[in-house]
Amino acid sequence: MRARVNGIELEYELFGAGEAPLVVLISGFSQQMTGWDPMFCERLARRGFRVVRFDNRDVGLSSKIEGGPRPRLAAVAGGDLSTLSYALTDMADDTAGLIEALGPGAAHVVGVSMGGMIAQTLAIRHPERVKSLVSIMSTTGDRSVGYGQPETLKLMSERSPTDREENIEQGIRVWHKLRSPGFSHDEALVRTRIGRNFDRSFYPEGVARQLAALLGQPDRTAALAQVRAPTTVIHGAEDSLIHVSGGEATARAIPGAKLIVVPGMGHDLPAGVWGTVIDAIVENAK
Repeated sequence: MRARVNGIELEYELFGAGEAPLVVLISGFSQQMTGWDPMFCERLARRGFRVVRFDNRDVGLSSKIEGGPRPRLAAVAGGDLSTLSYALTDMADDTAGLIEALGPGAAHVVGVSMGGMIAQTLAIRHPERVKSLVSIMSTTGDRSVGYGQPETLKLMSERSPTDREENIEQGIRVWHKLRSPGFSHDEALVRTRIGRNFDRSFYPEGVARQLAALLGQPDRTAALAQVRAPTTVIHGAEDSLIHVSGGEATARAIPGAKLIVVPGMGHDLPAGVWGTVIDAIVENAK
């Protein structure tokens, strides 16, 4: 399904009963909505919600933002935002438009990684659209917290191969660096998902623009003090991409926020943490 919002189209999928309260799942950097496992979505929906996952702009089957400048990532990281095609604020506005389209009114908002940053921005810019907020493995935009390990950042910055099999192998190397060491994993399943995502949409130009928006984000710490939506922050103790200090800083910045640090969790959501995450979303929504 597609929704026309904020001048673009977003591809989305719904789980659960049409009359139930809406939960919006926001994906992370470069991740298609398929990053939210359908079984996770179904388990959450069975707790009494209508759950939506969607492709952010520039990935998956949503609109591609073509015709803008080629992002100069080093310049953006240094504060020169002249080559940004859009910012996290635009992606937050996209999400606000989707909530309005699916209606009525407001939703429980859950964001992972960059999706957490978008969710935070949404709660700041559009408080009327956010009933509750869950920020997972994310950070505030303050560069003194939530930093990544150099090896992980180097691997994440490598150009994505255009050959399908090479792309899958690179994806597996990234996954090994990000995955949660304290939980069991099925590498064959991960390999299959990477291949399916490649087939569904391979669009590195959009990934570069998303990265520019990520690098150009402001420090939201002061603005997060305005957030009044009930908030839970979840972070893995073993996250090598966004250090747990990013989650700790987020929880400190939002009045009354609850912090859950999960031992053995890295920068992913293996099935072993679903129960913890879903229980936290439900409790926070209540």
